[in-house]
Amino acid sequence: MSSARRAASLPVTFFERPASLVARDLLGGILRSTLGGQRTAGRIVETEAYLGRDDPASHGYRDRRHARNEALFGPPGTWYVYLSYGMHWCANLVCGPLGHASAVLLRALEPVAGLEAMRERRGGVPDRQLCSGPGKLCQALAITRDQDGAVMRTSGITVFSNPHGAEPPAAVTTPRIGISKAAEWPLRFVVGGSPWVSRAPASLSG
Repeated sequence: MSSARRAASLPVTFFERPASLVARDLLGGILRSTLGGQRTAGRIVETEAYLGRDDPASHGYRDRRHARNEALFGPPGTWYVYLSYGMHWCANLVCGPLGHASAVLLRALEPVAGLEAMRERRGGVPDRQLCSGPGKLCQALAITRDQDGAVMRTSGITVFSNPHGAEPPAAVTTPRIGISKAAEWPLRFVVGGSPWVSRAPASLSG
């Protein structure tokens, strides 16, 4: 956990930018959770951007607004947490202008702290599978609907910048996965060569 302590939590201004930029720049950051009475953390190795009202894959497409996605229209730097297929939580950070409904989905982490707690929460799966997907990382870090709409910096689940002196990771851009609409848009970002991503890129692009 020393790397997270040396780094600073990301400011609101970081999230006041287009989701595609935020998604790329989150790679290498440390996601730290103090939820559930345990401290766990992972290095972000995979993200996806969703562009809001103009993105057919976004929950905010065409400004469709309801009780379940209200947090998506909130201020940048807040959490939007939703239940996917009625089975697992997915954690997103709201980006861009207020009300635009753009966000970044956190897709995979490299576990760096609190692995015993993660293993218990994930039912003893191999470490490679602790955080290798959006639902998996939420379970490992105890993220639930309780964090929906919370301000990131005071939510108990916080993103810290790259550790001081660390080189930014090489980013690989791919089409999005696990969706049926606008899946071909190149808005998925992974750390090149990382074994911790949910699915290895089929092809590389910078």
